[in-house]
Amino acid sequence: MKSNKLISITTSLFCLLLFSYQNINAQKKVDTDSLLTVILKNMKTNHPDYKLNIKRALLGKKLAPDYLDFHLVLGRNYDLIKSKDSARYYYNYVIDKNPVYEDAFLYLINLDIEEQKYEEGLITTEKAIELFPDSKPFRIRRIAIYSLQNDTKNEAKYLKSIKAKFPNDPDIGQRLYLLYSKTNFERVGVYYNETTINRDGVGPWYLASVDYMRQRIWGSVSAKLNYAKRRSSSLVMSSGFQAEAESYLFAKKNNYHYIDVAYSQDSAFPEFRLGYSYYHNFSKGWEADLGARYILMQDNSNLKALNIGLGKYFGSFWVNLRSFIQEDGTSINITSRYYYKTKYDYITLIAGYGTSLDDRTRAAQYEVRMSASSYRVSAGFSKLIKSHYIFGLLITANEQEYVANEFQTELDFAFLMQYKF
Repeated sequence: MKSNKLISITTSLFCLLLFSYQNINAQKKVDTDSLLTVILKNMKTNHPDYKLNIKRALLGKKLAPDYLDFHLVLGRNYDLIKSKDSARYYYNYVIDKNPVYEDAFLYLINLDIEEQKYEEGLITTEKAIELFPDSKPFRIRRIAIYSLQNDTKNEAKYLKSIKAKFPNDPDIGQRLYLLYSKTNFERVGVYYNETTINRDGVGPWYLASVDYMRQRIWGSVSAKLNYAKRRSSSLVMSSGFQAEAESYLFAKKNNYHYIDVAYSQDSAFPEFRLGYSYYHNFSKGWEADLGARYILMQDNSNLKALNIGLGKYFGSFWVNLRSFIQEDGTSINITSRYYYKTKYDYITLIAGYGTSLDDRTRAAQYEVRMSASSYRVSAGFSKLIKSHYIFGLLITANEQEYVANEFQTELDFAFLMQYKF
């Protein structure tokens, strides 16, 4: 009897102790989770207190030494106060203890990039890709490291690889286009455009160019010699040459500039032309540009325009809307391209209204056309052949108002041939 009572008391005490132990652990778990929530919430505020977060995380680590989230937030907060060695220690600690923490890899790779430890960053990136093969951010960071090292060969290799894995990603299409724009090469070419007009005694018009372009990591510069001849009733109404220089200059990582200068003494062209645009690439394939154009005609009159553009990559598709705001009227163009291989392999469709100051074919008639209505559509393609030859064709139909409510149809047939070396 006494023995049974003793057993019963012992069992009750054991259960009470077990319950108390479990309750303490549960309370401890709740307390540490709450502490972690407070830290994370503070990090998302407009004015986070990183040093206070570090104190809280050190306390959490002491209460629950195996709770790796505290080590991760310690690394992140040390990182944000520029204590890089401490940040690196905690990121590596988390990865060593449990490599499923994807954020720890991302933070460590970003730290390697910031401190220009590119080789270490590549090693970490390769390890992360093995563990998370379907994660795009690690592949993008590997490409970013190659870009920072000016290793265009590996950058192109892995960009093509990631594009095959994520074919509809706009950021990758944009990166590929910009990469091709930074590849070192030279190019020489010829351009020819013939315009026929369905009004008796008007046309045809001819525009031809020869150009040389040099492209480097900093951007590109090209020199052109343009020739135009405009006929009417079998007579040459105007003809002549124009010298032109164009340049694209890369600035910071996501920005570049466009500059254009041209001069002519002949009536077929304006006397002087100056163009400038500033481009910025945003995330998710967006691009915007803002610029201006200034034209001095042969009779000393001048024209000015403000241009605004917005573009977007949709996988292999690129769409751009650009408007020229001019004193006597506004023009607008919508351009779409489908890139099926390189920067030089694409199919294009264009629709527009009005005459812009970038339309070289109608340069001698800017003044009379800017206030008149016109509607046009274009279709064409560009093709890179055997890595050296670029061939392009563009056909444009333009309905142009020449007097009030009277229109003529203008057909442009443009051909381009270039050699890239």
